[in-house]
Amino acid sequence: MRTLLALTICLQLIAATVAPLGKYTVVERKHWAFQPRSNPAVPQFDVLAQKAWVRNPIDAFVLSRLKKAELSPSLVASRRVLARRVFFDLTGLPPTPEQIKAFESDKRPDAWQRLVNELLDSPRYGERWGQHWLDVVRFAETDGFEYDTHRTEAYRYRDYVIRAFQNDKPYDRFLQEQLAGDEIAPQEQETLIASGFNRLGPLRKNAGNQEVASSRNEVLTEMTNAAGAAFLGVTLGCARCHDHKFDPIRQSDYYRMQAYFAGTLENDFPLTSREDRTAWEAIVKPIDAEIKKLQGSLGKLGQSEKDATDLKIKELEASKPAPPPTLYSVKNDMTKASPIHLLARGDYAAKGDSVGMRPLGVLLPEGLPEMNDQQQPRTTLAKWITSKDNALTARVMVNRIWQYHFGQGIVVTPNDFGRMGGKPSHPELLDYLANEFVASGFSVKHMHRLILSSNTWMQTSDSINAKATEQDPENKLLWKYSRRRLSAEEMRDAMLAVSGNLNLKQGGPSVIVPIETELLAALYNPTQWKVSPDAADHKRRSIYLLVKRNMHLPMMEVFDAPDALVSCPRRESSTHAPQALELLNGSFSNEQAEAFAARLAKVAGTNREKLVDQGYLLATGRLPNAKERLVALEFARSAKPHEFALALLNLNAFIYVN
Repeated sequence: MRTLLALTICLQLIAATVAPLGKYTVVERKHWAFQPRSNPAVPQFDVLAQKAWVRNPIDAFVLSRLKKAELSPSLVASRRVLARRVFFDLTGLPPTPEQIKAFESDKRPDAWQRLVNELLDSPRYGERWGQHWLDVVRFAETDGFEYDTHRTEAYRYRDYVIRAFQNDKPYDRFLQEQLAGDEIAPQEQETLIASGFNRLGPLRKNAGNQEVASSRNEVLTEMTNAAGAAFLGVTLGCARCHDHKFDPIRQSDYYRMQAYFAGTLENDFPLTSREDRTAWEAIVKPIDAEIKKLQGSLGKLGQSEKDATDLKIKELEASKPAPPPTLYSVKNDMTKASPIHLLARGDYAAKGDSVGMRPLGVLLPEGLPEMNDQQQPRTTLAKWITSKDNALTARVMVNRIWQYHFGQGIVVTPNDFGRMGGKPSHPELLDYLANEFVASGFSVKHMHRLILSSNTWMQTSDSINAKATEQDPENKLLWKYSRRRLSAEEMRDAMLAVSGNLNLKQGGPSVIVPIETELLAALYNPTQWKVSPDAADHKRRSIYLLVKRNMHLPMMEVFDAPDALVSCPRRESSTHAPQALELLNGSFSNEQAEAFAARLAKVAGTNREKLVDQGYLLATGRLPNAKERLVALEFARSAKPHEFALALLNLNAFIYVN
């Protein structure tokens, strides 16, 4: 295997060497992801049972692939299972027993479509699907690195994303606003907030003297890499130091893409009067000057003096009044644009030839000149990315949508459609979905409706098929539904919902919840962790919690929440001992268990049978089976109410979606 990989790399390097600078070989252009989308014919079937199983074209493509492997799909799951599954898929929250019962008893032929539309219209939908996008763009509200300074206005971008999904903003417009909203509509708050996308990356703020050119290079690198990964699904950043080792992306391509961001500068767009800002600056400027002076002295001090100076810096930071509200945004100023050069090994000090703006060459006609748009450079880039004919953009997004419904994408590497990424398991289906996405006006909700009306998505996860398990253990051919564990946010939100504690307040500044003393002491500047004064806010949905790069809440961390330093294309789903420890001993899970126990006591009183049944209905969406009821009744008789409730929150039936 290693020999084959080495040979492959060797041949690719030779091919890259043979290709003249700026030109691409026929082989390079033939990679499937760089080819124009095909218009595949929907497979047809003669067998009556197969015809009956096909509810829409998705099923036809999936069934065709299963037939080639001599496999069959599984049965459709029960209404109860489908209800719980679709609630978590679209809202990230469990259905109530009443909601499940209502769907089970709804005999109208369009009952399923009605439920899907109801959930798509729910405010909870935008919160759930907004979280997926925040993962991809590595959203956080602090700078990262040593100081990890808080970005008090970044929450507006989070709320923008939630609104965009809730309102089904066309995906092409959604991307254009994020890349270039400040250029498209510089006076509109919504578009200014959206263009804060360009400032989402980590930001190094060194103590003492800071190399301005180096910092600027890091900022431009973050902007360029994010656009490549999130929008185009390519590892563009691999070409920063040299020609890409595997994909037909030259180093010149990288810096030509970076040139679109050369004039992009930070812009905290003010929302208050000049007088208010002047008054605030009059207080803060002397403090900042003193902080800068102290930071400059750190390198000359001994350890004890350094510790004392660090403490003084933190005290000064804490003494600053809250800044006047602004929009966390960017602006284009080509008079201050950074000259863009090819950089040897990505070193800002090792400048090579200068380059201008141009999209990825492998997706362009040969010989296309640079396009130096001085007025609206990012708008020009955004229009190219969102062109209906762009080979990557629609494929990348429908693959993400598919992944969040099925657990893995048709391409299992959502941020890498290159040669080292996964090959599509159903290439014709991928192109069909991408074409449908474009034809719908880039409607994400249209894609939900299409996927959720397929028998492919409705299959049971309990199917036992020895042949299929042996032949396709990862279920890439979709012969059943793959059950999944709840994400960190879903688990926390579900606990709040089941306990009756969930606060559904929407939007606004992020919530800072109380944390253990040990965690607080580990922060560089603990004074920044100012707990939100309203205790009711601590029970809001997880998407509204402050995302701090250098400190993660224990429950978020053990259940694989991303670090927000780089794009997270797919959540991991690990299993390890600290998860059980957190669920059994964590302060949050025990608080919710106490509330859950109190809720059950109001309904069941001292009736153990009713306690068990109601507990299962709320936690798992179903009644216990005979064995579960027997064990639960025995435990409920001897355990404290809190312990019984905590046990329900630790059930696989609560933690997993079938």
